[in-house]
Amino acid sequence: MIALKIVYIANIIVAGWISVTSLISPQKAALTIFQNAYQPTEIIRLVGCLWLAIAILSIFGLWRPISFSPILLVQLIYKGTWLLVVALPAIINNQLYPSGMALFFLTWVLVLPFVIPWTEWTK
Repeated sequence: MIALKIVYIANIIVAGWISVTSLISPQKAALTIFQNAYQPTEIIRLVGCLWLAIAILSIFGLWRPISFSPILLVQLIYKGTWLLVVALPAIINNQLYPSGMALFFLTWVLVLPFVIPWTEWTK
């Protein structure tokens, strides 16, 4: 339960900061978060909305960790997919990609399978 709460706190801090930056200033997000790999378009705001939802659900997860844990599965799926479909081909083809984001996503993809309460979902 402690590990779940730590992950929720990390989501609140990281996803919260990224979402606010992406929603308020896509130009700043493109420069800092996305490391100039992408143009500052409205798509950055769309992604900011997703990360804001994750941050808000993580706040609720502090009080009901098991009930809100499916948001962690969503993160595992979308981060893993992004790594395979976007980051890995960019690395192979020596193209620009947000390496900081890729490193964070990789960390999360490696940690989440051990934190997600799989057995609690089958009860």
